[in-house]
This record gives sequence, C-alpha cells and structure tokens, in this order.
Amino acid sequence: MATLTESRPRVITRPLTLSRDKALYGGLLILTAIAYLWGLSKNGYANEYYAAAVQAGSTSWKAWFFGAFDSASFITVDKTPGALWVMGLSGRIFGFSSWSMLVPEALMGVASVGFVYVSVRRWFSANAGLLAGGILALTPVAVLMFRFNNPDALLIMLLCAGAWAVTRAIDSEKHAARWMLLAGALVGFGFLAKMLQAFLILPAFGLAYLVAGRSALGKRIVHSGLALVAMIVSAGWWIAIVELVPASARPYIGGSSTNSILELTLGYNGLGRLNGNETGSVGGGAGNPGWGGATGLQRLFGGEFASQIAWLLPAALLAIVVLVVAAGKAPRTDRTRAFAILWGGWLVVTGLVFSYMQGIIHSYYMIALAPAIGAVIGAAMSVLWRRRAEWLPRATLAGGILLTAGWSFALLNETPAWNPWLRWVVLVTGVIAVGALLVVPELGLGRAVGRRVGLFTATLLAVTALAGPTAYSVSTIATAHAGALPSAGPAGVGGMRGMGGRGGPGGQMPPGGQMPPGGTTGQNGPGAAGGATGARGGGGGFLGGAGTSNVSSELVTLLQQGAKGYTWAAAAVTANGAAPLQIASEVPIMAIGGFNGTDPAPSLAEFKELVAQGKVHYFVGSNGRGFGGGRNGISSEISTWVSENFQAQTVGTSTVYDLTRSN
Repeated sequence: MATLTESRPRVITRPLTLSRDKALYGGLLILTAIAYLWGLSKNGYANEYYAAAVQAGSTSWKAWFFGAFDSASFITVDKTPGALWVMGLSGRIFGFSSWSMLVPEALMGVASVGFVYVSVRRWFSANAGLLAGGILALTPVAVLMFRFNNPDALLIMLLCAGAWAVTRAIDSEKHAARWMLLAGALVGFGFLAKMLQAFLILPAFGLAYLVAGRSALGKRIVHSGLALVAMIVSAGWWIAIVELVPASARPYIGGSSTNSILELTLGYNGLGRLNGNETGSVGGGAGNPGWGGATGLQRLFGGEFASQIAWLLPAALLAIVVLVVAAGKAPRTDRTRAFAILWGGWLVVTGLVFSYMQGIIHSYYMIALAPAIGAVIGAAMSVLWRRRAEWLPRATLAGGILLTAGWSFALLNETPAWNPWLRWVVLVTGVIAVGALLVVPELGLGRAVGRRVGLFTATLLAVTALAGPTAYSVSTIATAHAGALPSAGPAGVGGMRGMGGRGGPGGQMPPGGQMPPGGTTGQNGPGAAGGATGARGGGGGFLGGAGTSNVSSELVTLLQQGAKGYTWAAAAVTANGAAPLQIASEVPIMAIGGFNGTDPAPSLAEFKELVAQGKVHYFVGSNGRGFGGGRNGISSEISTWVSENFQAQTVGTSTVYDLTRSN
C-alpha cells in the first residue's frame, strides 16, 4: 500500500499570480472597451452608406463577397469590402442591427490599443506601453472612428498588428522570415479594408527591418521581398477574382467610370487622392477649401484637423528627435533607433501625405496618425524619464510639457464657451509639472520621498498631456454621430463649414456655391438621406446620416409589399438616397449612380430595359423637391424619363413613381 502511494505522481500547485504590469494592461483594455462600447447604439446606423451594404451582406453571400450596396448586387460601395466582411458576418450571426454592426468596430479599437501596448512594452517598459496605448485610446478621432462603421477601424487594427509583427521580426533571427511574412499579409489585408492608404506605412516597415534586423543583409533583403509577396497575395487575390469574373455576373464597381476595380484603386481611391484628379468624386482638386483646406504643413495643425489629432502632434515630433538622438552611434541593431524608424516613419510619411494630398481628405482620416503618436511619445517618455537626473533630458522633457500645455491651451481656446476652465487647468498643471520636474531632483530627497514625488510629477505630466483630448473624447462618447463626415469633440470646433461639418448645418452649399451632385440644399427627405435630429456628423443632405428617421411608415409598407416578385423594390438616385430606404424597409433598393449619382450605372437604356423586364417596381424621388443627379447627366436623364412617363404619387413625405403604370 505504501508503495502504491509513493508511486503516485506528485501534484505541483502554484499560486495564481497577477503581476502589476498585467493587471494594468488588462485594466487599460477593459477601460478602453467600456469607453468604446458605452452608449454605442446612440450612433444608430452611423454612415448609412456602409450600413446598407452591411445589411445586404448579412443576407446575401454574393453581396457580402463583392461589397455590394444592395442584396440584389447591382452596385458595390466605392471601397474594397474587408471591413464590410467583418460587420456582415456579425450581422449574419447576431442579426443586422446597430449593435451587431458597431461592436466589431469597437473591439478592433481595443485590439489596436493592445497591439500598440505590446509593441512599445517589448522594447521599453510596461509604463511606456500604458502611456502609448492610453494616448491612442483617448485620441478624439480614434474614439470617434472605433465607434463608427467606416473602414478605418479595421485598417488601423491591421496596421498596428503589422507594426508588432515587424517588431518581432527585428528581434528574431531564427523566425524573422515568418514575422515579416505575417507583417506583409496584415498590410495586404489592410488594403482590402481601405485600399492604397494601407501602403503608406511600407517605407517605415521596410526600412526599420532592413536597418535593424539581426540577420545578414542578404537575408534581410530576401525576407523583405517575401513580405512584399505576402502583401501582394493577401491584397491581390480578391482584386484578381473581381477582374476575372464577367461584369454580367457581379455588381458594378462603384466609384469607377469603367466598371473596373483597378481603375477605382489607381484613380478615385488612389492617385486621384494625391493629385486631385478624382473623376466622379464629390469634390477635390488642388487647394479646394471645401475638402480639407489648403495643402501644406499647416493643414494638420489648423481647423478641425487639429482638434481631431494634433493635441500631441508637436510632442510626437519632438519625441522622434529624442529617440534618434538617444540612439546616437549605437550598433546597427539598436532598438531605440529601429523604433524611431518604424513608428516615427509611420507618423512622418503618413502626416506628409495627408498634408499635401490635393484630393478629397476628411478629418476622420487622421486616425491613421494616432497609433504612431502614442508609440513615439510613450517610448521617448521612457527614455527621458529614466535619465531625468541629467540636465539635458530633464530640460527636454520640461520643454515638451510646456509645448504641450501651451498647444492644448490654444486648441481648447477654439471653443471658449465649452468648459472654459479646462484650458487654464491644463496650462497651470503643466507649469507646476515643469517646476516639479526641474526642482525636485536638486533637493536631494530620500529614495522613498523621491519616489512619491516622482509619482506626483508623473501624474501632473499625464494630466497636462491627456486632459484636453480626454475631454474631447468624453464629449464624443456622449454625443450621437451619423453621416459621411463625422467629427469628434464638442460642437463649434473649426472645420469644414458648409459640408456637413460641425461648423454649420449639414447639407449647406459648399464654398463657391456649387451644389454637390445627388442632393438638394438642406434637403432631409428619404431621397436625400438627411441628418437626424440631435446626431452630429457630416453630410446631411447628399451625404446621408440617420435618414431612416425620415422614411415614413407608409413608404416602408409600400416598399415591403411592393418588393414581392421584383429584384429591386425601388430605385433612388445616389446610394445615400437609397440607403435609408433600404435600411428601413429591409428590401433591396437600386442606387442609381452609386455613392453620389455620378457612376454611369445604369445607363438610361439599361434602366429602361430593367423596367420593361419588371425588375424594378418603384422610383422614389427626393421629398418632393425634385431629383438629385450626377454631373455626368445619366442620373438626371433617368429622373427626367421617369417623371415624364410615370405618374407621381405622394407617400408620406416622398414622391413615388410606380414603374409598372405608365402615363
């Protein structure tokens, strides 16, 4: 018996421990999740253009794969469908709703914060990672877009994951090729989220590995080539399928004039964004003040761009310099230099492109800068804090805090009536923090007292840096946002007045007085997808935003009953005119002319044929104010033909034509 007892395997028990760093990391992610999920449903369907496509993809696999706007797959959205795939799958599993669509976006935000944390912590410290992740989590434009259904959330998560993979590749010699392959694949999938914008980080990723990778130069070049191949494959497989499938067997490629995904990639969503030559777009052109203001380095530091992203942008630029100087003449594989190349390169290249691109640019694009800003500041703070006993690092840190406090004061002063006390709190706190930083090391305090005073000083530094963006983020969470041009922060921030920004009512005429195609000034009917009461964001009028509230119950009933036996229950000019109809009625609506009515789909002859074949039941006008129409005339030709050949009736507040009953 004793022998049997002694032969039993010993059970080794270890107490379950949770380190301080892991607890704080978990707390960061939990708090980020709470912030991004809090009151999420107030945003409704957010950007109804994408919401309609998500709804379509949740019921039709063909629409899901191609990123079609409607479940009958007439036309796609003007982006690659990666983000729609995620939201569409969620809709299939949980049923299409605001929550099933927006929760994945919020979780992508949490994941992005996590990737930034682990990337910074790996080479610096847990505290640096917490600061970097916290900065990303509290950046106003990040809070906005991780609670919205635009493609940016997926793009940022994939790029943050890609940066983490490059970090691992630089650290590893044995498995460097695997990590670079993963980085390339992640960037490639980023292309499927938001096309060529994903490639802005390539110079930073490639240069960081080529400079600092542990492998021999020849191997580093090969590994980089493999990463490029992985990127091309992960981005190109879908492009190849779309190009190879006959046009008659797939939806029309929205945003293109030749029904080509390659044209969309290289034109409207590619080089056109850089040079302003965007055929079929809603605006653009060099220096067009209605779409991002004048080009130049000042762009990101002024107007609505500044309030979305620039709170810590001056400090981030200083941080890059600090990291480069700190690396000095260290060996080639020095991590500090590699980090400056990786994350600093991300920030500089993307920032310069945003500053000088002459095509359409919106303030919410600035989320692409947020991870890099957080990363470089977290790393530089770690470097300077460890060496704060030396006068030069201490003076540099003090200068950065004064710069941040002054800049935050200026940004908060843009909304003088909104919490006017806050800007003074930030400024005074910054001055006190600088005083403590400069004086305390000279007092010769004991170790315990010095540690407590250091913690107090660090807290003051954090308050100075984060109070402004945190206040704007809280305001963003507390406010409903909808439409195509959302913006973070309180009302009254300088921005794109007249184009649905918070500087003026959605749907106003843009600068120059030219009416955007596909809508009517101030129009809020279902044909124009007007903004909902109390929801901030852009584009009421022709760019959508909570227009479902303007679709009458009578019209919903008509569309639902009229959908039986028809491919499309109705047609409406522009996708933004069709979106609220489709979401409210849950039946396919043909979006004539695509996003803003300028796509040549369908032609008048094609539309006549579809009507003759009995595939379209109704044509819905624009709240009795006439039709929208693209500048190419096709949409207006269809509108004119309908009005001349079919009798109008008023349903709710909308003008509806029964295409089965001609005059």
